[in-house]
Amino acid sequence: MVVSLLIKPARVLAVIALFLLAACGAPRPDPPVSDQREIAAIAEGILALGPGIDPEEAEAAARIALLYPRQLAREWNVTDSALVHNTKVNLGLRPRGLCFQWADDLETRLRQEGFETIEMHRAIANHDVSYRIEHSTVIVSAPGGTISEGMVLDPWRYGGLLFWDETLDDERYRWVERSEVFAWKRARGLPEVETGS
Repeated sequence: MVVSLLIKPARVLAVIALFLLAACGAPRPDPPVSDQREIAAIAEGILALGPGIDPEEAEAAARIALLYPRQLAREWNVTDSALVHNTKVNLGLRPRGLCFQWADDLETRLRQEGFETIEMHRAIANHDVSYRIEHSTVIVSAPGGTISEGMVLDPWRYGGLLFWDETLDDERYRWVERSEVFAWKRARGLPEVETGS
């Protein structure tokens, strides 16, 4: 009787373990389908920035902007919120992942494509707000467009999951062209660097 009571909990645990293992291996919804929808939505947003943007370039930029930050998140071992990850980077526990590093790497990757109908900008927010941390990002626009006429591509905000929206619709940040921020810093004797989050 005592033996049979000991075996039953063990069997129950074995069944639970088997169920959990089976659940881990269960087929999941196909991520590429949802990724393709998001890529199409981002590409549509890029095309809406102005006439003359090549649809193939818009699709390529959208694909890179969505998928490349995920690769960086894996390489940089991003497992926490952006601010917690920043702390780990600043303590030397993670290799990269500050906002300007996300922006540097995304901009570099996008420029490798040699786009002719999409212009890239670097922008900084909070440079003049003492109680907020500076934040950097990439903004794309139609040729000759300004950052206010562009689309924010921000991989830092959600740790490798892309935030994207028209610049003026980004309610969280007021973006300023990086060159203007550097001029503002230079006028105040500050280093012309992105300190960023």
